[in-house]
Amino acid sequence: MRKDFIFNPRTRIFMVIISKYFFYRNYVGLSLWPFIILKNPELSQDRVLINHERIHLRQQEELFILPFYFWYLLEWSLKTCWYLNSYKAYRNLSFEREAYSHESDPTYLDRRKRFAFTRYLWRK
Repeated sequence: MRKDFIFNPRTRIFMVIISKYFFYRNYVGLSLWPFIILKNPELSQDRVLINHERIHLRQQEELFILPFYFWYLLEWSLKTCWYLNSYKAYRNLSFEREAYSHESDPTYLDRRKRFAFTRYLWRK
């Protein structure tokens, strides 16, 4: 397991942990506040992936961490029942839709409004 610190004065400090044992199937990154966990060291250079995970860190902060995880699991459970497909449910979570929509924009977090993920709750 390897740990790296990444610092951006405009966003906050977070720690990147590399662990290949943490992931299921094709998943390569995960945010567990205040950590970003990646499957392999090369991924720490992937700015799009890191930005995606930073968006999740911001979502976790504004929901005071534990409620974020409760909401995430509840929304995933409901959408898994709705879509009858866990991957499709994952891709349609409000948190994931916001992160995927803005992962390529490195300045998104600078102008993001609080609770922006709620705009993605019901849209297709």
